[in-house]
Amino acid sequence: MNRIDRRFKELKRKGECALIPFVTAGDPDPGATVEVVLEMASQGADIIELGLPFSDPLADGPTIQAASFRALESGMNPELYFDVVKRIRKRSDIPLVLMGYYNPVLRMGLDEFANRASEAGIDGTIIPDLPLEEADAWRKAARAKGLCNILLVAPNTPVDRVKRIAKASTGFIYYVSVLGITGARAELPRELAQGLKSVKEYSKRPVAVGFGISKPEQVRGLRSVADGIIVGSAIVKMFYEESEKNGLGHAVQAVGDFVRSLKEATRK
Repeated sequence: MNRIDRRFKELKRKGECALIPFVTAGDPDPGATVEVVLEMASQGADIIELGLPFSDPLADGPTIQAASFRALESGMNPELYFDVVKRIRKRSDIPLVLMGYYNPVLRMGLDEFANRASEAGIDGTIIPDLPLEEADAWRKAARAKGLCNILLVAPNTPVDRVKRIAKASTGFIYYVSVLGITGARAELPRELAQGLKSVKEYSKRPVAVGFGISKPEQVRGLRSVADGIIVGSAIVKMFYEESEKNGLGHAVQAVGDFVRSLKEATRK
């Protein structure tokens, strides 16, 4: 059983919602990424999304765009990314999801990329710019290496398409809470809970919600309707700002404390 499937099964038994934090690999450097991922895991993160930086991140807002740019400027690439994953995997068994764009996958070759990701210790992938209609080849390559293929559903996705996405997704379904790009938001849409319930009607797979979630109180408001809650921009912003102001060690601790508060909010 894939680590992602196993973790959701464990959480269901406990009656808990999964906390899924996101960080950009290589921001500010590979070693820092390893340390912050391990700290988040130790503070209760259930699954971690590890961003593979790309020059044209279509779904990402300013915070993650800036993090990707900094990482690319410092030399991050797929080779170094897989090395980071290997270093994490030597010290932790936490499920890891690669969040990235299709160009690097296509350039390396689908089978080779899937093989390298699996060998490094990745458990699943999210590729926002690869639509369902064009994903068959990647789904086949990923499935052959035991990688979950996590697809996205938006609030305005038609029901027939939601059903097809739900059928094709493995690991979990990623429900985008708002139309547009990533980024912390003061308030989430009132209709978000109903949107999550609607998606769950069409699939037995877990449904995790992301985009805009940045506070423990928002997590508490969603834990009864979502199987997982994804927090990205708020963590990326905190890690960068604390690193700049107070150094890496303090930044790692600050993110760890924040993740612990978010995880506590997932528990009923």
